[in-house]
Amino acid sequence: MDSDDQFRQVYAANFQPLLGYALRRVEQPADAADVVAETFLIAWRRRHEVPPGGETRLWLYGVARRVLANHHRGGERRERLGERLRRRLAAVGGADPGSEVLERLAVREALARLGDLDREVLTLTVWEGLEPREVAEVLGVNAAAVRTRLSRARARLRELVGDDLRRPGHVSSVLTVPTPEEGR
Repeated sequence: MDSDDQFRQVYAANFQPLLGYALRRVEQPADAADVVAETFLIAWRRRHEVPPGGETRLWLYGVARRVLANHHRGGERRERLGERLRRRLAAVGGADPGSEVLERLAVREALARLGDLDREVLTLTVWEGLEPREVAEVLGVNAAAVRTRLSRARARLRELVGDDLRRPGHVSSVLTVPTPEEGR
């Protein structure tokens, strides 16, 4: 019997017991399937080390145990990383992002109604923090044209969104961010 046939027999005889072993030790069934798949991948790569007969299953349990340990350590790392990310996002955002949805939609709708170049000049200046000379370089136009378009785009955006700070849907930061000063 060649090694492929032998491995198929080991797989067929041990898949269900290993799956049960893994299912009892993880929270999600998909994780158990991953553990068993990883166990058999290791067994395939190290098939020359797999002991014969009744010791095969014991060897596979040992491999599965180490795969589970790695799985649990990975889960703990992911949880710590997720917690750090949540803390950073809370520190940056602070407010509930859902409270800004209507404002963001109003601004996006107004931006969509601007011409392509005006919209690009405005977003590069306000969102990306570029100076008019930098925007001019990005767009391949002169800085005077950028300043003119920026002034026109801001005025048009104010018309579309409004500049009444008490009106719902108004995003003052989009309209009032000053143009970065540049050496002229």
